[in-house]
Formats: sequence, C-alpha cells, structure tokens
Amino acid sequence: MAVEVSGSSHRIGLALSGGGFRAAAFHLGVMQALHRLRLLDKIDLLSCVSGGSIAGATLALHWSDGQALQQLDTYLRTTSIAVASAIGGILDPFESRLDKLAHSYDRDLFGGQALAALSAGPRIYLNATNLATGNMFFFVAGGSKPTEMGDHEMGVCAADGIAISRAVAASSAFPPVFAPLKLGPELYPHAAPIDYVTLTDGGIYDNMGVNPALRTDRNPLDYLIISDGGKPFANQSEPTGKGSVVLVAALDIMMEQIRGLEFDRVQHRHLAGKGPKPLWFSIDSEIGEERPGDAVFASSIGTNLKALRGQEMDVLTRHGGALVTSRLAKYAPELIA
Repeated sequence: MAVEVSGSSHRIGLALSGGGFRAAAFHLGVMQALHRLRLLDKIDLLSCVSGGSIAGATLALHWSDGQALQQLDTYLRTTSIAVASAIGGILDPFESRLDKLAHSYDRDLFGGQALAALSAGPRIYLNATNLATGNMFFFVAGGSKPTEMGDHEMGVCAADGIAISRAVAASSAFPPVFAPLKLGPELYPHAAPIDYVTLTDGGIYDNMGVNPALRTDRNPLDYLIISDGGKPFANQSEPTGKGSVVLVAALDIMMEQIRGLEFDRVQHRHLAGKGPKPLWFSIDSEIGEERPGDAVFASSIGTNLKALRGQEMDVLTRHGGALVTSRLAKYAPELIA
C-alpha cells in the first residue's frame, strides 16, 4: 500500500488523536481529503486513540468496500451515546457502563465483528492505557501480520477473537464517565500473576497515538501524518481559585505539556534519522484553514460522544481536510505531485 515517489516506494502512517466525536469528525475530514488526493488507500499504518479509534476502526473494517467515510459521517451526525451509556450502566445490574458503550459501537458501527476482520486493511493500532503498568496497551491487526494485544512490559498474545467494539471501547473509555475494561487471564494470559489488567482511555498515555509509529523495528515508515483533534489549552481571562477547578486546570496543563513533548519527540527522531518525516496539525491551527474562523469554531466544540449538528460536522470535516492538504502541499509535495 506504499506510494511511489521518484521510482522508490515510501510508507505512510496516519496517527488519529483522541477527542471524542469532535476528533472523529475532524479525522473524517482528513481521510476525505486523503481520498481525494489518492493517498488514503496508500496508508500503511493507522495508530488511533479514543475518538481516533472510532474513525480508524471504521475505516479499517470497510477498507475494501468503500463505505467507511459515508458510514462514519452518518454515525457522527445521528448518534449520541455518552449520557445514555453512563446512566444505563448505573441502573443495569448486569452490564457495566463500558459494556453499554461497547454494545452501542457494535450496534451502530462494527456489527459484532472481531479484530481478525481487520486483516485486509493496513496495520492498525487501537491504543488504550494499562493501569497496571502505566504503559500503552495496544490492540493491533491488519497489514498481513498477526492480530495481537498487550504492552511491551507484560507481553503480547493473540487477539483474533476480541471484538472490535471492546477494543474501541477500551481506547475511548474516558474516566470517570466509563469504568476501565477488565481483561483476565482467560483472554490475556499475561494477566495471570495479578488476576486481571484494567484498560482505560488511550489518551491518558499518548493522546496523539504516535508511539507505535516510532517503533521503526516493527513499523518502518517514511512519513507520519498526525491529526490532532484533541482539546487545545485555552488561556483563561480570570485566575483559577476553587480546588476542583484547579485540578481540572492542572490536568489540562499536564496534557498540553505532554502534547508539546510528543511533537518535539517526533521531530527530533526524524532529524536523527530514526523516525519518519512528521506532518502534524492541530485543530486550533489557523495556518491552512479554508475559511476564517474555522479553527476557532472547531476548537470550541465539546469533546464528548454526542451527535454533532450539521454546521459542526461541516466545519470539522472542512477544517481537517484543509489542514492536511495544506501540510502536504508545503512539507511533502512529492506525495501529491
């Protein structure tokens, strides 16, 4: 699935950040633009987190039938699951909130399919956070390679029968709304010494999903497109005083620092000859926006799992498409020549 540039083959990765349905719609715009540029079917690696996992898994499942982009567009315009899943899980003694979330993904997107059904597409990582080790825990399939799950410290095992919906639910289980996914030794044998592992939103460890793309031994790439639809830090006009507000502000600052460090890490790895050429853009970027105000409006939309209004979808997809097109034209014109 590589792209030919000046007679040689080059591999492209696409990292899709977290950020709820807002990020998924932003990534949809990126994928629509890549499709128009005849690059989408050349992607060799997808690395996805939270809302990015919703978009990436939908694309991978429909890799061969061409239905992914339209299905994702319809889904984001018509489906709300966050509130209903949370309340339903509290009232239902037989299913957790995470179960409700996974079932909603199955009903509306994945139709009960397991990770093995992603084998025809590119290599795809659906990333969560392992609360037992503090590491990224990945569900990985496609690319004509084994379907696996695990982390680098505890180990990996086969994951062919794991439902796509469970992997995406673990990746998008943002606390405290959704409880973590528990994996016992019957599914993940490496959990036996500690009974089970608990997996939560992948954005806690790496909200942009760049880590698998930097494992050059496993995933050699020449280019890495990073679509960041997450929550940008916003300056406050008034000082923060209340304890709960301070905690939220502190977490936002920490996430912004991690985001900046990840960008620096990707850039320095490339300059050292140990990583792909990065092309990144964030939802709040005005450089490359198609219409004035798109970046501000797109950034103001909430990062939840509620259906997006028509205007929100239009701006998010337009903005994502404009930014990736702008970055490719400026930093990798050889890919779209």
